[in-house]
Amino acid sequence: MLLINRFLSYLQFEKRTSEYTVISYRNDLEQFNKYLQKAFPNLIEDENIKWKEIDATIIRTWVITLMEEKMTSRSINRKMSTLRSFYKYHIKMGVFENNPVLQVHTPKMSQRLPQFVEEKDMKRLFSAEHFADNFEGWRDRTVLELFYATGMRVSELRMLTFSDVDLYNNQVKALGKRNKERIIPFGNTFKNIFTKYVTFYSENFNNPVQNNYVFVNVKGKQLASKNIYAIVRKYLDMITTIEKRSPHVIRHTFATHLLNRGADLNTIKELLGHSSLASTQVYTHNSIEKLKSIYQQAHPRA
Repeated sequence: MLLINRFLSYLQFEKRTSEYTVISYRNDLEQFNKYLQKAFPNLIEDENIKWKEIDATIIRTWVITLMEEKMTSRSINRKMSTLRSFYKYHIKMGVFENNPVLQVHTPKMSQRLPQFVEEKDMKRLFSAEHFADNFEGWRDRTVLELFYATGMRVSELRMLTFSDVDLYNNQVKALGKRNKERIIPFGNTFKNIFTKYVTFYSENFNNPVQNNYVFVNVKGKQLASKNIYAIVRKYLDMITTIEKRSPHVIRHTFATHLLNRGADLNTIKELLGHSSLASTQVYTHNSIEKLKSIYQQAHPRA
């Protein structure tokens, strides 16, 4: 595990990769380790992998095993990406001379369009009847409103402190992947909701302190990611039947609705904190599908 731990430390402390990405890399590498222990025990010595004896054929057999276990092409490609990065780092450090993963063909990924919630359903979501008139009810509504107003990630929302929210300028500071900071504007709708939430927060925990986390449980402890997922799913269950009902779906919804109403891709890219425009372009497919649907309904010869 020595080389794996060195690689993970590099990601965490030098590249400042997000906690969730590091966990994902760790899981992939540990899974490969377990596969080798079972399928190629001769490659394990004193609980350590003989990495220099691993070639493309061995990695290819792992891909085949994953496919036989009905793992999706997307997941398999992610694991191969992890291995490629692992070898790339250790080649740079002089541990390996070549990257055997480069000789392995991975299954093609089908284009997966991001799911989103329709505008009419988002309007229904924010009707007052869904939220209790107490601290938890206003906290939950503020979580959902902020996701929809800014398109931020779970990790960004979870780490927000009161000093990050600027009500005077209607903007919020988010700390994204690799600790990259960006400023996201919001409208008066969220401003009013947030102000009401602060009132309930103050009644429960005295006045909010600037460096306190914005979103906490009834005991004043920072909300865990699983709590935020549970909040989002609870309320999306009330208004939509789409398969995925997670915070990321609201992020997709934010981007899709902006695009449908005329926002340009570069603006959406900056708001989402994408490093590449290619990551943002996937939302154009949803808009094209909407145009096709409207065309089919409206054109007399469709």
